[in-house]
Amino acid sequence: MRNILLLLITLLFSTTLFSQTLDPIKWEAGIEKEAEDVYILHFEATLDPGWHLYSQKEAETDEIAPTPTEFTFNNTADTFTLVGETIEPKGIEKYDNIFEMDVKYFEDKVNFTQKIKLVDKNLKVIKAEVFFSVCDDEKCLAPEVIEFDLSITGEAIENKGDLSTITTDDRNKSEALYIEVQGKEAFPTDQVEKKSYLNIFILGFLGGLIALLTPCVFPMIPLTVSFFTKSAKDKKKGLFNALLYGFFIFAIYVLLSLPFHLLDSLDPEILNNISTNVTLNIVFFIIFIVFAISFFGYFEITLPASWSNKMDNKATSVGGILGVFFMALTLALVSFSCTGPILGSLLGGSLSSDGGAIQLSFGMGGFGLALALPFALFALFPNWLNSLPKSGGWLNTVKVVLGFLELALAFKFLSNADLVEHWGILKREVFIAIWIVIGISMTLYLFGKIRFPHDGPIQKLSMTRKSLGALTLAFVIYLLPGLSNTAYANLKLLSGFPPPLFYSVYEKEAHGPLGLNAYTDFEEGIQAAKQQKKPVMLDFTGWACVNCRKMEEQVWSHPEIIEILKNEYILISLYVDDREKLSKKDQFKFLKPDGRVKDIRTVGDKWATFQTVNFQNNSQPYYVLLNTDMKLLNATTAYTPDTSEYLKWLKKGLKNFRRK
Repeated sequence: MRNILLLLITLLFSTTLFSQTLDPIKWEAGIEKEAEDVYILHFEATLDPGWHLYSQKEAETDEIAPTPTEFTFNNTADTFTLVGETIEPKGIEKYDNIFEMDVKYFEDKVNFTQKIKLVDKNLKVIKAEVFFSVCDDEKCLAPEVIEFDLSITGEAIENKGDLSTITTDDRNKSEALYIEVQGKEAFPTDQVEKKSYLNIFILGFLGGLIALLTPCVFPMIPLTVSFFTKSAKDKKKGLFNALLYGFFIFAIYVLLSLPFHLLDSLDPEILNNISTNVTLNIVFFIIFIVFAISFFGYFEITLPASWSNKMDNKATSVGGILGVFFMALTLALVSFSCTGPILGSLLGGSLSSDGGAIQLSFGMGGFGLALALPFALFALFPNWLNSLPKSGGWLNTVKVVLGFLELALAFKFLSNADLVEHWGILKREVFIAIWIVIGISMTLYLFGKIRFPHDGPIQKLSMTRKSLGALTLAFVIYLLPGLSNTAYANLKLLSGFPPPLFYSVYEKEAHGPLGLNAYTDFEEGIQAAKQQKKPVMLDFTGWACVNCRKMEEQVWSHPEIIEILKNEYILISLYVDDREKLSKKDQFKFLKPDGRVKDIRTVGDKWATFQTVNFQNNSQPYYVLLNTDMKLLNATTAYTPDTSEYLKWLKKGLKNFRRK
C-alpha cells in the first residue's frame, strides 16, 4: 500500500514537474528464433529530428568524445552465450563540428541486433540493458540506462523495475534528492536581460572627444567652420552646409560598421568568439603596439595620399551636397593617423566584449557624433571660435599620453590570449608589473623627465600637466598591492582588466574548471555557501559535454566573469555523466514519475536525477543561481556563448542576492 501511495503521489506531480524535460528517443526490443536454441535480440531506437545516437565504438582520443552506446546482458556460463558482438548498421560517419572529430552516429531510426545461444533449455526471460546518451547541435542529455525483459516466447517489455523492491532506505534517499526550489514565479523564463547599448555609445562619444584634441583634428575645426560660414554668399546656405558636413561625418563612421553586420549575419558566432580567439587577440596586441609607437612620434600611420587628394578634388569639382560629403570623407582620411588608433581601441573593445555588430555601430555612432558636434555648434555660434585654445605643443602631449594608454591596452589583448591558452607568460602579477612600468613612464613624461621626437623644450609645466602626472602616480601607487599575495591584491576598481586572481605566480589551491574552486557535491557546496554567506551557482555539466567546455573556455575565461565566479559565488559543478560508482551504502532505487524504477548506481546517475526532479531539465550545460534558502536569484540559463549576456545574468543574480 505504501509503494502504491508513493507511485500515485509521484505521478500526480509528474504532469507539471517534468513537463519541460526532453525525451527525444524511444526504445523498443524484440526477440526472434533463428534456429534450435539460437535467438536474435532486436533493439530499435527512434529519435526525434535533429537528435543523434552514437555508435558503440568508442573514440580513440583523450579529448572530449561522444558517449558510446553500450549493451549488457545477464548471461552467465549456465544461462546463455553471446554469439559475436552486438551488430549495428552503417550509420553516418562524418566530421562533427560539436566534438571537432570524426564520429559515427545514427538518426531517425536505428536497429541493433545480438545473436545468443541458450545453454539453459528452461530459460524463460533474458534481461538486457542499454546505456546511451543523445545529443543535438547544442546540447547532450545525461546518459541513461534502459532495461528490458525479453521472453523466449517472443514477448519483450521494458523492465521498469519492481516497486516491491523499493525499501524505506530507498525512499529516504530519493526524498533527499528533492530540494524545495522557490522563486520560480519571479523568473518564469530562461531569458537574460536585453543588452543596453548606452554604455558603448558613451564610450564611443568619449573616444570622439579625445580624437578632437589630437593634432590631426583640432586645427581643422576653425578652418573648416570659417570656410563654410565665410565662403558662402548666402549665410543660411553656409550654415546649412556646415551642419550637413557634421551629419556626414557622423554617417561615415556609422557606415564603417556595416561590413561587420554582414559578418554577423553570415555567422553570428564570428564576432561573439573574438574575445577568446587567440589569433585575433594577438593581432590586436601587435596593432596596438604599432599604434602606440606611432603616437609616440616615431612614425605616422597614414592612408595613401592619393586617396585624400582624390576625395579633395571630388569635393571641389562636384560641389553641392555631394561635394560636402566628399569634404567629410576627406577629413576622415586625413585625420586617420590620429583617429585610427582610437577607432582600433573601440573596435577591439566592443567586439571582444561580445557586443557584436550592433554594439559596434552604437560605438561608432557615438564617435562620429563627438567629431561632428563642434563643426555644427561652431557654425551655429561662430563667436565661440575665439574661446578655443590655440594649437601648440599641448596637442602632441595629448597624442603621447594616448600612446601610453594604447600600450597598456595592448597587453590586455595579449593577456586574453595567454589566459585562454594557459601559456603562463602574462600572469596577474606580471601584467600589473607591466602596467606599473607604463604608469611610471607616463608620470615621468608628464613631469618633463622623458621626451619624444616631436616634443619641444618645456619652459614651464602647466597645471593641467602637473595634475595629470599626479593622478597617474596615484594610479601607480594603487596598483602596487596587486603584486602581493594578500587580500589587498584584488584591485576591485580594475575588475575585468588584469588576469583573474587565480592566474597568479603564487601557488593557489583550486581544482575546478579554469582553476576555480568548484564543489562536486551539492550538500558540501551549500554548507560552504552558508559559512561564507555567498550565493550558489549550480553548474550541471558533463565530462563529454562539448558545449560545457566551450562555455568554460570561451565565456567563463572572460576576466570579469571568472573574477565573479571566483570571489562572489560558490561554484558547484555536478557531472551528470560521471560513471564513478557510488559506495554500496549510497546506491539506491529511485521511483521515476512515469512509474519506472531507476537504479542510482553512479555519481552521474545521482546528479542527472537531481537536475531533472528539481529543475525539470535534463540537458547540459545548465546553470542555476540560488541562495542557501533554495530561492532562485535569476532565471535559469543554458548554453550562452554571448559573454556580455552571461555577465549580466551573473550580475543580476548577485544584485538580487544582496537585495534579499
